[in-house]
Amino acid sequence: MKRTTESKTMIREYTTSDTDALIGIWDKANALAHPFLATDFVAFVKDAMRDTYLPNAETWVLEDDGNPIGFIAMIGNEIGGLFLDPDHHGRGHGRAMVDHVVGIKGPLRVEVFKENNVGRPFYERYGFEFVEEFLHEPSGAMTFKMSMPGAASA
Repeated sequence: MKRTTESKTMIREYTTSDTDALIGIWDKANALAHPFLATDFVAFVKDAMRDTYLPNAETWVLEDDGNPIGFIAMIGNEIGGLFLDPDHHGRGHGRAMVDHVVGIKGPLRVEVFKENNVGRPFYERYGFEFVEEFLHEPSGAMTFKMSMPGAASA
């Protein structure tokens, strides 16, 4: 467990008892970052989050006073998902989660929707660089592959 800059927040490994709280965080953060995604695609991803993504990714939970407020899910050195309760944006929590994983894995990669006006600018400020743009066929949305300098390729 690692404490972040605020003494009441910490980052710890995911446990299955976190699932409902993380799905709730995902719901709120997804609605803010991805309003352009079709409702049926969002419903599909929500089910996959519970049944596939969280159980199989290396997931770290950010909690505040013992309550989950965000999470970062890793597949190798790629961020599969980074979601923070919007009520906690702008306090350095997203950076703290990425810093935590960089400390374990080194430079990272990520795919982010081009229209994600929350996540894409965050990754750019963090230092991720544009690699390529492609169509994410399941959603029909354009996506950017981004990486930190020195990140291993897929």
